[in-house]
Amino acid sequence: MLRLNTKICIVTGAGRGIGAAIARAFAREGATVIVTDKDEASAANVAGEIGGEAMRLDVASEQDWEAMAEAWPQCDVVVNNAGITGFEEALSPHDPETASLEDWRAVHAVNLDGTFLGCRYAIRAMRPRGSGSIINISSRSGLVGIPAAAAYASSKAAVRNHTKSVALYCAERGLKIRCNSIHPAAVLTPMWEPMLGTGPDRQARMAAFVADTPLRRFGDPDEVAALAVMLASDEAAYMTGAELNIDGGLLAGSAAAPKTD
Repeated sequence: MLRLNTKICIVTGAGRGIGAAIARAFAREGATVIVTDKDEASAANVAGEIGGEAMRLDVASEQDWEAMAEAWPQCDVVVNNAGITGFEEALSPHDPETASLEDWRAVHAVNLDGTFLGCRYAIRAMRPRGSGSIINISSRSGLVGIPAAAAYASSKAAVRNHTKSVALYCAERGLKIRCNSIHPAAVLTPMWEPMLGTGPDRQARMAAFVADTPLRRFGDPDEVAALAVMLASDEAAYMTGAELNIDGGLLAGSAAAPKTD
C-alpha cells in the first residue's frame, strides 16, 4: 500500500538536491506533489518527471506564500527544504568577525524567514482537516558551531528551535499537525559544488570534508528523502517536535577509525 496515497505534499527548493529527492520519493508513495523552487524551470523539470505540479516560490517572499495559499488552500504535508549557505555567489567571509550584515541577513531571510513563512502557511492550510505533517530541513550545522559559516549555522539552529515551537503550538490547540526536523550533515548536493570545485583536487577535497565522519562518505539525497517519507506518513503519528540526525555517525562522539581484521 502506498504510504502517502491521496496526500497533497508541498516541497520547497525541490528543483534539485535534497528537495528533488524528496519530491520523487513522495510521488513514488502516491502523493500529489507540488514542486516549488525559486528557479521555475528546475521545478518544472522535476514536476514533469514525477507527474507533479510546479510552482515558482521564493520562500523569503510573503507574497509568494500568499499566492501558494490561493493556489493550494489545503494540504497534508509541507517540507520546508529551501536553503542557502551564503557561498553560492562568492566565497565571502562568513565568520563571526568579518561577515557582513548584508550576507548574514540574506542567509537568514531564506533559511529562517522562509521556514517561518512555510510553517505559518502549513498550519493554516492543515487546520481545516485538523491534521498534517510539517518537515523542516535543518542541518548538523544547527546542532554545533560552524565558525566559517556562522550565518548558516545560526539559521539552521533557529529552524531546529522553531520546529519545536510549532509542534507545541499545534499540540496545545488540539491540532494533529506534527512538526519535526531533519538534520543532514554532508549530503552530496549542488550546494557543495562551490566548496568542492571541479579541479584535480576535487576528490581530495571530498575526502577532507568527510574525514571526521565515522562512515567516511557523503550522504545521498535519497537517504534524507527516506526519512521525510516516514515523517510525512501516518506511521509517524506520535512524532512531533523531534529531530532526526542523518550524519554518518558524526554526532555520536569521536570519529571511529577504520579497523582491519
